[in-house]
Amino acid sequence: MTGYGKVESELGNKKIIVEIKTLNSKLLDLNVRMPAVYRPKELEIRNLMSEKLERGKIELTINLEQNGDEASFTINKDLAKKYYQEVKTLADEIDQAAFSNYLPIILKMPEVMKADKEDLNDEEWEVLESVLNTTIMQVNEFRNQEGANLQRDISARIQAILDLMQLVEPYESVRIEQIKSRIQKNLEGLQLEANIDQNRFEQELIYYLEKIDITEEKVRLKQHCDYFLETIAGEGSLGKKLGFIAQEIGREINTLGSKANEVNIQKIVIQMKDELEKIKEQLFNIL
Repeated sequence: MTGYGKVESELGNKKIIVEIKTLNSKLLDLNVRMPAVYRPKELEIRNLMSEKLERGKIELTINLEQNGDEASFTINKDLAKKYYQEVKTLADEIDQAAFSNYLPIILKMPEVMKADKEDLNDEEWEVLESVLNTTIMQVNEFRNQEGANLQRDISARIQAILDLMQLVEPYESVRIEQIKSRIQKNLEGLQLEANIDQNRFEQELIYYLEKIDITEEKVRLKQHCDYFLETIAGEGSLGKKLGFIAQEIGREINTLGSKANEVNIQKIVIQMKDELEKIKEQLFNIL
């Protein structure tokens, strides 16, 4: 499920900025970018993200900004002088002796300017942890808002399937009469009236009609839909469970369609399948 959060906090001459972006994914795919000073806490940070965001493609970015007036760094003067001698010698050798603006070049040389290494202290870690938790809360609030919209949409589609199932009933009795009539006409066309055992014919017809009866499918379909609506109103991670229930709903709809033998019922089944496919697409967005 998609989500976003960004929180900033100041600590002395530092500003800690945490940004989290999440996209849909069946598994946890966590990408972390952070300053080197926070690397010793990376495992704890990953565990925190995994525990509170569960799954998804998650991008965590931690930035650390320092006040330029108080930023601490060191110039390696001996190395700078060595670079100066080498660069000046090169300039003389290539007839560039008149060039004198060496300092900007030297300061960009490797290892000349180096930020003083700082260890992460307990106070800064507490601030970072607090900022992380606040950002995660923002992400989950974003997810909850999206989830509420998804719940309304999916529940409406499940109800649409139940409503469509009610439209099947008027065609069921008509379907039985049509099947009886069609079989009788086929027999008459074969001119087998004299050889037909009417009692046996009725038994075979009843057996056939029982095989294409859709009452059980309708009962199970309603039960699955009711269970789906009950489950989606619950708490916690429900995506996988709802996916399993949707599969059962699909099986009943498919069986109902295969046993229909009536064009209007088959049209209704197609509409049910369309609603179910839209539900399955939305289920990928649910944890």
